[in-house]
Amino acid sequence: MSSDLRPSSALIRLRRAVVRCALSLVAPLGGGLLRVVVYCAVLLLVTLTVFLRSRFPGSGPAEPPSPPKIDANSEFARSLRATFPTPRFRAVQRESGVDFQYSNGATGEKLIIEQTGGGAGWFDYDGDGQCDLYLVQGGDPTAVDRTGQPRNQLFQNAGNGQFRDVTESTGAGDPGYGQGVAGGDFDNDGFDDLYVTNVGPNLLYHNHGDGTFSDVTGAAGVDDGDRWSTSAAWGDLDRDGDLDLYVCNYAQFDPQQPTQCLDEDGLRIMCHPQRLDPAPDECFLNSGDGTFRAAARELGTFGPDNRALGVAIADFNNDGWSDIYVANDTTENFLFVSEEGKQFEESAMRLGCAVNEVGYAQASMGVAVGDFDHNGRLDLYVTHFSNEYDTLYRNSPEGSFHDVSVASGLNALTDETLGFGVVMQDFNLDGRSDVFVTNGHVDDLRAAPYFDPRYDTVEQPPKLYTWDIEKTTWFNCSEEAGEFFAELRIGRGVASADFDNDGDLDLCVVHQNSPVVLLENASDRGHGLKLRFIGRESNRRGIGVQVRVVQGARSFYQELVGGTSYCSSHQPVLIVGLGESSEACAVEIRWPSGITQRLDAVAVDEERVALEPAR
Repeated sequence: MSSDLRPSSALIRLRRAVVRCALSLVAPLGGGLLRVVVYCAVLLLVTLTVFLRSRFPGSGPAEPPSPPKIDANSEFARSLRATFPTPRFRAVQRESGVDFQYSNGATGEKLIIEQTGGGAGWFDYDGDGQCDLYLVQGGDPTAVDRTGQPRNQLFQNAGNGQFRDVTESTGAGDPGYGQGVAGGDFDNDGFDDLYVTNVGPNLLYHNHGDGTFSDVTGAAGVDDGDRWSTSAAWGDLDRDGDLDLYVCNYAQFDPQQPTQCLDEDGLRIMCHPQRLDPAPDECFLNSGDGTFRAAARELGTFGPDNRALGVAIADFNNDGWSDIYVANDTTENFLFVSEEGKQFEESAMRLGCAVNEVGYAQASMGVAVGDFDHNGRLDLYVTHFSNEYDTLYRNSPEGSFHDVSVASGLNALTDETLGFGVVMQDFNLDGRSDVFVTNGHVDDLRAAPYFDPRYDTVEQPPKLYTWDIEKTTWFNCSEEAGEFFAELRIGRGVASADFDNDGDLDLCVVHQNSPVVLLENASDRGHGLKLRFIGRESNRRGIGVQVRVVQGARSFYQELVGGTSYCSSHQPVLIVGLGESSEACAVEIRWPSGITQRLDAVAVDEERVALEPAR
């Protein structure tokens, strides 16, 4: 989220990257001749390396990977050819009664915290089978006394296309300077609870199941201090049957005594993230008695200089244990690989998902997870700053990740936008992955002499991309996806849910200083299967469950992942697109507890609730 990454050409981008690299290496040396000498040496070395790679391609790292090899004439590929129109969405927030606007409270002071907030969470708070919506609010970022500040809001889904504001009656209206939300049933009582991240103390709302919530942050031990938190995610890291909590923290920042940053012309700008000291993330282990203990250092879920914005908890190596991927801003991303829940090893650089294909640490914001190439392993899509392009890390059968952004055409599609919230799903149920991204800049640079409208426009359009399995490339289908995709907004959080219970995924998109948008999925779609889960030995919502849907010779793999997107929380449901085939399916399930289950002759176009069997 760096506002000085705004080059108008590849040369300028390279120059700035080299300068940042050199500065970061010599910063510990202080002033004097030694600093100058080392700085010049590093600058010369990096420039020479880039020059040699451009003239002699074999002199550097391996060439960028090719796109995934899929036999276009195979039965599987033929079954997924583009026989359905691209997904379409319709904005319905006005007619649905969801009247909400995230206010970042900006007054021209260019406080960096103004640009990160705005999350949404879908969950069924009252157990009526309808997905309800929680929206996080901002307000005045400098207010110490939060009395009178706008509050978070909870909208109850009435099931008839209407939502009503039940914030007051439920007691869930936190007035903090909100960033994001994560929904999860931490006490396994069948009612989802809420963890709200703020600039300042975070909050854990316990759902009593009678339509009310209470603040149990202190009693549970999850306030995380007076930090600036962003995204959070629930997952059963130790496989003991209850949900643990990972909290992303960004940087140390005091809104009452803010760091002020100027550009070379003396114009006030948003501070580059590396001007701020990082704040370490925290991982809370659930003790099973309503309390948690901070265990990041104990577990090894702790890395240097992180400024975390996005997180996903999933089994990336298919060993039955949940790993943790963290999207960091301008520093290397983390992948904490579980060693049977007892320890985690940070392995992102070793496995290929810490930096992009040329070794550059990008400004990472949101993260999406899905098996776009149907190889049975979870891939990663990470949104980035403008002029950096979004990165797609393909999870190979060998267990390592490869940046296929250039090979699959994403670099050209995403280079001019600054992405935050992101969802990878099959929206029209044709069997192919789609990616929705909400975009918006972090700084208004129109008064700056270096303003470039291609990269620096504050309000930006959302984008929808679809995977072409035959051409092994992504294409932009935003123009066909609905009127909303022509609108310019400052997008932040995105959360998915089937809020109208019609069997496909809809979206909630949060914007800064303009209304939230509910997108009803209006696609002409294929056949599909909707799956919900009730854990008994595993956590109640089945977070972390792995599913393989087998239909004839085809199979589709998904996992109910914890976290993802940006500062947002999805409905805990899996929807598998099957395209034109209406043949009954077999559903193979591996629960977080390790219990396996198989459901045979499952009819398509239905919702199926899977109950975890006894051992």
